[in-house]
Amino acid sequence: MSEAGTRRWGRSIVAVVVGILVGVLPTLGIDEMLHLAGVYPAPGKPMTDGLCMLATSYRLVLSVLGSYVIARLAPDKPMHHALAGGAIGFVVSVLGAVATWNMDLGPHWYSVLLAVTALPCAWIGGKLWRPSQQPA
Repeated sequence: MSEAGTRRWGRSIVAVVVGILVGVLPTLGIDEMLHLAGVYPAPGKPMTDGLCMLATSYRLVLSVLGSYVIARLAPDKPMHHALAGGAIGFVVSVLGAVATWNMDLGPHWYSVLLAVTALPCAWIGGKLWRPSQQPA
């Protein structure tokens, strides 16, 4: 592989990792703040449907934002990069759903919804970047 090809792969990996961190780190921070504020129950205790809807709302927004960042940082093919990040999110969500399915931590729809929305959020994030590339 040429030096330019190696650099492109490196930039691709950085784009996906940074975008995932942009989506995940604020989510963890918001979760922690809501736990500390007493809005969410203690970690390991079940969440209600309403609290899961709250968590879903900011997770979806941050997932789109993370995918936008992936597309923005991608060296080429921004939508492919955004969807690669979404595919990683899908796999992680499915693994999380499988691992916690019998733990009574909240409604099952929440885990399923995170997996089902991973790719659509990635597509939206990639699409939000694409128009900004067009000449005025």
